[in-house]
Amino acid sequence: MTGNNEHGTPLGVALVGCGIIGLNHAKAIALHPDVAITALVDAIPQAAKALADSIEADGAARPGEFASLAEALAAASVDLVVICTPSGQHIQLAQEAIAAGRHVLIEKPLDVTVPRAKQIAAIAAQAEADGLVVSVVSQHRFDPASVVVAEAIASDGFGRVTSAVASVAWWRSQEYYDSGKWRGTWALDGGGAVMNQGVHTVDLLLWFLGRPVEIQAHTALLAHGRVEVEDVAVATVRFESGALAVLHATTAAFPGLSVRLQVHGSRGSAIIEDDQLEFFHTAGDDDGPASNQAADVVAPGELRGGERDPDRFAIGHLRQYADVVAAIREGRPPLVRVDDALLALAAVRCLYLSSTLGRSVTLDEVLDGSLDQVTVTTSGAA
Repeated sequence: MTGNNEHGTPLGVALVGCGIIGLNHAKAIALHPDVAITALVDAIPQAAKALADSIEADGAARPGEFASLAEALAAASVDLVVICTPSGQHIQLAQEAIAAGRHVLIEKPLDVTVPRAKQIAAIAAQAEADGLVVSVVSQHRFDPASVVVAEAIASDGFGRVTSAVASVAWWRSQEYYDSGKWRGTWALDGGGAVMNQGVHTVDLLLWFLGRPVEIQAHTALLAHGRVEVEDVAVATVRFESGALAVLHATTAAFPGLSVRLQVHGSRGSAIIEDDQLEFFHTAGDDDGPASNQAADVVAPGELRGGERDPDRFAIGHLRQYADVVAAIREGRPPLVRVDDALLALAAVRCLYLSSTLGRSVTLDEVLDGSLDQVTVTTSGAA
């Protein structure tokens, strides 16, 4: 295991993948005093150079530029490997980093297939036993609004959680899908509006409502061409607790609207819109007036309609970096573990398989490999 973990010495980061997501990570890392990018890895030299130029222009030390992770690990001081490549490349890079004794943070989703994700989970479990930290990006679990709702559920503030409604109503142009050969493919993107854009919302649904049992879904490609995956999906989800949820995700909602998540219980409800708390209510002991309201439980900037920090996307990732760094320093597991990401991925695969097979699909069918050989399809995909 890498030894540069003394307090006072920033952790060296190898950022693998220098595209849009890599840039967002670089912004978040720049805001944390205990991490510094020492290596940039990208198969496209111009991408690594452009990001290195940007980092240097912002006053930080210029990181090394490498074509492969192996080169970066051999030449730079690296404690943490951050994987921001297309999803279908995650497992190979995670294996390589862990084998080299480095801590790992993987962008969502964990991978594009459940069998490969299960491999990562097994490797991560052994890595944790050996003292390494392996986490998957799920930055919205650290949003103040999400934390408040999760704590209310855990403390029985909402009573019995009965249902949820989640909608990811975004727009992606045809140019977005045409900008990279991997975009909109099953092999490297792993899916469309649900896997790529909606997986964070799926993760929050599972965090709030627990383990899903069964999913019934429909998907379609309605507003884009030259794409294999869906741009619209709807699903119903049944959870072990008995709670029910509705999920809607699309990249065909011009000009792009909000992400909205409603959680309802027998003694309270909450609404989160675009990561801000819009509504929060828990009943008093006598079912009387609300004992909590949104303005009482989060800061004004976290309220729906409140003034937003212009760097809010980087700050979302920064909160998770703070947890990962603390986990490394303290020798504890991160708050988001690989098993959490595996469960979210399995739920997404349930959705795709349900749409393909025309029936409900259980989580156990996906996790036990019963449906591994089924090729998922999307209605209208060319």
